Amino acid sequence: MQHLIIFARHPELGRVKTRLAADIGAEAALAVYRQLLAHTRAVVAPLDVHKTVWLAETPHIPEQADDWTGYEQLPQPPGDLGQKMQTAFAHDLARNAEKVVIIGTDCPGLTTVHLEAAFAALDIHDVVVGPAADGGYYLLGMKKLYIDFFRNKPWSTATVLAETEADAARLQLRLHRLPELHDIDTGSDWRAWQVVAGQTSD
Repeated sequence: MQHLIIFARHPELGRVKTRLAADIGAEAALAVYRQLLAHTRAVVAPLDVHKTVWLAETPHIPEQADDWTGYEQLPQPPGDLGQKMQTAFAHDLARNAEKVVIIGTDCPGLTTVHLEAAFAALDIHDVVVGPAADGGYYLLGMKKLYIDFFRNKPWSTATVLAETEADAARLQLRLHRLPELHDIDTGSDWRAWQVVAGQTSD
């Protein structure tokens, strides 16, 4: 039993990618987020795992979002990001999942191969992490719930990855690192990715 958790938002104008919107405008940010959602759905589609999308609540979110038809859909619980992730991991591990991996929808460089590698790494490691260039992570996976990973973290800062890896070392866990990728949070992130994507397509 392998479970993939996806944290996402319903693509609603003015409610997604607010840091990006401050630079390029709300409509452009919404268009970018729709691209990121489509990319995420495309790379997770080939995986033969149980998939649950946890949707951040907005006043207009439908009970079942059409964007995620065919996926188990749950509302994100209250609390900070760590509390939300802890709840999601606990939910799946309580259902006898042997491996659980969580991702967001901000990483245009994420591939199916990265996700397959994450699940495979958990065969011989306790924890797998996908480092983000901004000092956070785009993926976290484990076979047991380690609550230290979700507590006392300065979320959305450049030290989250380092503090998470320090937790793993202190707990004497075997940790596997995936390749570093870039998240899209700001206008500069988006412009930098478009350069990379243009070079890749050449």
